[in-house]
Amino acid sequence: MNESKVETAARVAQWRIENMVSSSYRRSEPFKMGLWNWHLSVEKSRYVYVRLFPEPSRHSKEQPPIATFMLRLYNVAASRRPLTSLVDAVHDRLLRSSEDYVWAVEIAYHGRFIIDVEFLDLKVASVNGAEPSSIWPNEGIMRNQAIKGTLACLSRMLNDGLHADVTINTANGTVRAHRAILAERSTVFERMLSEDFKCKESSIVNIEDISVEACTTLLNYLYGGIKYEDFREHRIALLRASEKFDIGDLKEACEESLLEDIDSKNVLERLQVAWHYELIQLKKGCLKYLFDFGKIYDVREDLSIFFQRVDRELMIEMFQEVLNASGIA
Repeated sequence: MNESKVETAARVAQWRIENMVSSSYRRSEPFKMGLWNWHLSVEKSRYVYVRLFPEPSRHSKEQPPIATFMLRLYNVAASRRPLTSLVDAVHDRLLRSSEDYVWAVEIAYHGRFIIDVEFLDLKVASVNGAEPSSIWPNEGIMRNQAIKGTLACLSRMLNDGLHADVTINTANGTVRAHRAILAERSTVFERMLSEDFKCKESSIVNIEDISVEACTTLLNYLYGGIKYEDFREHRIALLRASEKFDIGDLKEACEESLLEDIDSKNVLERLQVAWHYELIQLKKGCLKYLFDFGKIYDVREDLSIFFQRVDRELMIEMFQEVLNASGIA
């Protein structure tokens, strides 16, 4: 019988020691639990010292485990029936070496005993300060899986027109959608599809200022199945739709996206968009790009056309930025 072998089942590891004389030390063979190989060791002198630690390796050094476990020490009879037991509960302990967890038991165990470790959770410690993440399915992971499944079903309903009950007429085509989802995602759609409106009976919604491609992208956003490349391509149309149909989260997403890639070719257009839709952060970003970073000189050839179209109040605000940048104001 190999007395150094640890038996494992599910998340439990057991090390059976047949006989251990006083003033002796034993270390188990490595056993696999989660992402790591582990060791147990026991030392018997005045106390019984039990240690649990990951096997030294590059993996355990770069991604050390954070363990929550119950450790039990059983004294067993010849029939392997536990006679007495001691328990130590450990919560979220970072384990790197044999010194990170030491359990000193002041009891005289003679003959056979069992060291039993039940791992309740194992997390990967982050090296960049982020929250540790469990390696085992937990409530958050299960919730994410449920959400993914729901979104996949919604995307199929939209793409296949499954039980669709609303037709949307756009500038260059029609798309089918679902009354309940539109009403849930937009208070404007909810009013349009309510009892008091004509489209309640006809189930037809006319949106003639949007293309069928942009409308499809809008619906994909509302159903949770939008592709990022489609979102980027139709950002301005989506922003217009978010304002028209009162979809606040879409408006915020458009603003954040438009902030990401401001350059000298689009900054004046973005500034005008920011002013028209009252996007404060986008407006600040454009003005900072133009004046704090000195990019106003890169767009001076376009300024005359810009000032012919821009709102007078925006012109005043830009002039104030010029004064601030020059130190006059």
